[in-house]
Amino acid sequence: MTPELAPATERLEAYNAFLKEKVAFDRSFGFEVDPDEISPILKPHQKSIVWWAVAGGRRAIFAKFGLGKSVMQLEILRLITKHRGGRALIIAPLGVRGEFIRDGRNLLGVNVTFVRHTDEVGGGGIYVTNYESVRDGKLDVDLFTAVSLDEASVLRSYGSKTYQEFLTLFDSIPFRFVATATPSPNRFKELIHYAAFLGIMDSGQALTRFFQRNSQKANDLTLYPHKEREFWLWLNTWATFLQRPSDLGFDDDGYALPVLNVHWHTVDVDVAAHTMDKDGQGHLFRGGAMSLADTAREKRMTLEDRIRLAEQLVAEHRRSAHDQDQIILWCDLNDEQAELERMLDRAGLSYSSVHGTLSDEEAERRLDAWRAKETYALIGKPVMLGQGMNLQQANTAVFVGVTYKFNDTIQAVHRIHRFGQARDCEVHMIAAETESEVVETLQAKWREHDELTERMSDIIREFGLSSTAISAELTRTMGVERQVESGDEWTIALNDCVVEMITQMDEASVDEIVTSIPFSDQYEYVESYNDFGHVDGDDHFWAQMDFWWPEVYRVLKPGRILAIHVKDRIKFGAVTGAGIPTLGGFEHQTWREGVKHGFDYVGMITITTDVVRENNQTYRLSYSEMLKDGTKMGVGTPEYVLLFHKPQTDRSKGYADERVEHTRDTFSLVKWQIDAAADWRSSGNRLLTAEDLAGLKIDEWSALFKRHSRVNLYDYAAHVALGEDMEARKNLPRTFKSLDPGSWSPWVWDDVNRMLTLNGEQSRRDLEFHVCPLQFDIVDRLIERFSNPGELIFDPFGGLGTVPLRARKLGRRGRASELNPTSFRDAVMYQHEMDRAHETPSLFDLLDTESESAA
Repeated sequence: MTPELAPATERLEAYNAFLKEKVAFDRSFGFEVDPDEISPILKPHQKSIVWWAVAGGRRAIFAKFGLGKSVMQLEILRLITKHRGGRALIIAPLGVRGEFIRDGRNLLGVNVTFVRHTDEVGGGGIYVTNYESVRDGKLDVDLFTAVSLDEASVLRSYGSKTYQEFLTLFDSIPFRFVATATPSPNRFKELIHYAAFLGIMDSGQALTRFFQRNSQKANDLTLYPHKEREFWLWLNTWATFLQRPSDLGFDDDGYALPVLNVHWHTVDVDVAAHTMDKDGQGHLFRGGAMSLADTAREKRMTLEDRIRLAEQLVAEHRRSAHDQDQIILWCDLNDEQAELERMLDRAGLSYSSVHGTLSDEEAERRLDAWRAKETYALIGKPVMLGQGMNLQQANTAVFVGVTYKFNDTIQAVHRIHRFGQARDCEVHMIAAETESEVVETLQAKWREHDELTERMSDIIREFGLSSTAISAELTRTMGVERQVESGDEWTIALNDCVVEMITQMDEASVDEIVTSIPFSDQYEYVESYNDFGHVDGDDHFWAQMDFWWPEVYRVLKPGRILAIHVKDRIKFGAVTGAGIPTLGGFEHQTWREGVKHGFDYVGMITITTDVVRENNQTYRLSYSEMLKDGTKMGVGTPEYVLLFHKPQTDRSKGYADERVEHTRDTFSLVKWQIDAAADWRSSGNRLLTAEDLAGLKIDEWSALFKRHSRVNLYDYAAHVALGEDMEARKNLPRTFKSLDPGSWSPWVWDDVNRMLTLNGEQSRRDLEFHVCPLQFDIVDRLIERFSNPGELIFDPFGGLGTVPLRARKLGRRGRASELNPTSFRDAVMYQHEMDRAHETPSLFDLLDTESESAA
């Protein structure tokens, strides 16, 4: 019997309520405090951010240099320990701990204790430590209730693996914060890792939701164009990108940045090369594109010339400076630092040189000497001293060399160029003429950084610190205006499949259901919250599927089959932390859910796949990696069809209420032997997607169109519709007629423009979306075996309409629902093609066309 269901209106209301919860981006983990509790020493913009951060409980403060993020962190942690007890920890770069200790004591009257080891932790209060102590396991972070990562971008220097492992150490801490002046909006993975650290969104989920990946280049991420605004809005629900107090509606008095003059100096060098590449080819000239190794070698070769120019700049600074003016000399290599020391020694100038071989105490002593103006120059590397410190008592900095490391560079520049700096700032960047590409890359990143930070300011000016307002804006689409197209034997609806079944389909009205369900959050198919792929992980996906299962159960006739096409999901080790690719058991989850919702499970068909092609797409089964260690290798992931049987009304009999009967003539013994087996092979032929055509050279899909027009009656409307679709995708050339019908007359030559091209399959390998329709032969066998002629076959996730199309070819009727408007239009077009007795072009037609083009 059908499980007892609530009335349709109640089921629809419950489903809509579930969808509305998807919009809730404003995740809060904190508590509200009385604004009067916030220290009066704070500026208005600082108070607003402190209140917002405590209420959120897990937030990121990206505040421009000099806006007071140190005092904001201290006040946030003071309020949390006051109301929730326990201890709070600030993790900061070397040299910054003194600022927290001084600000806590002098501004807030709070004692901040520096610790390196677990045994140094005593009672409650606020503690500060260096990143190295946590990284090396010297300090147990579980002793703390709240943690704030100051200038967390320094974690990049640890390497990607250590970086990600570090951020997971704090999963059990209820209150977490990140504070940095330059999060580099163009470093997408860094921002995503911060979201994961805060517990806002899993890294893998964020990558899937917002980014398309380059399958040819690891970690090359590009925002989906239709997701850009959503991504920036989402960031601002848990992070504030503050460039100036007026971004939050406050007065900018006292927060005017001085002029920043960046001087690019080029050192002339001998560009003749005396090097060879790995193939033994000699180089005539140095410069141009260089690897990191090439860049380091070039720096060593031009060191003497660059130091000589730095010496001139120091001499000019001494001549023009006041008696107390100081300077900062930034370097990247140990040899550069040693040469700068020797250069200052020759000039009789005092300096504080800070480097990694010093103890923490000695490094702090040298910094304090420079802060006390006991020394003239401060020498250091941006990776060590460029994070978090206020060095604005100087207004001149010299970079004795340039690097590709934009974040290190911009951080070091803003040690002097920050709010509170009273003088114009002079920054000198020294590069050899052979490093022109490094300079161009650095300048391009600088421009992009400025553009993106301004975009962040635009958003905070528009919405302030209101996550609720942003969530309202983030509501992309909720529901869909239903459209329906139909013919004598088919119906295709543009609609959410759950809504379609609840509102448009009667109980026990379908004879068989054949479908391919979404793969949880691995893909998003359409920009709508109704999309089953727009979920927060597997649990959220199955929660939405809990509304789907009862409806497919209800509309299916008793004793009939629900056939679900699935494929296991690959979980990459960089995301899961397993270190190796693993599988998610998606087909097993589907089986459990089907049985939970009342279906009988009657079998699983395994469809073998090409393991070589799978490895080319996922790099999971690399032969070279297997040679290194066979234990990390699994096996290929086949496709599956899970067969669910809706219980017949009379359980004492093993037959469906309406049987599917076969004869020996219509279903031979050999066909039974093949189909009764648990493993099936597939030809792979299927409908074409627009992405298939978009991935081809123009002459290839032009040839396919010509071939198709030769064997079908010419359809002017279909010709125009296809051309308009290709034009909308910007794939219709304007220099020649690519969609030129073939001639029926043998006396007319219509193929003189065909050219040799690369196989289009290489282009198709770059596709990211899971949009390929089901294979024809798999669908045909399922329909023939489990339904009678004239019966209705339904696909709730209709896609391009393969199931209703094949059902009609086999003498059945077809029905489908689809949420994606483009797929809906294509599905309708294919049905109309069949109405006119036309053959629809398939994947095999496309491959034949490619083969001929390459012949």
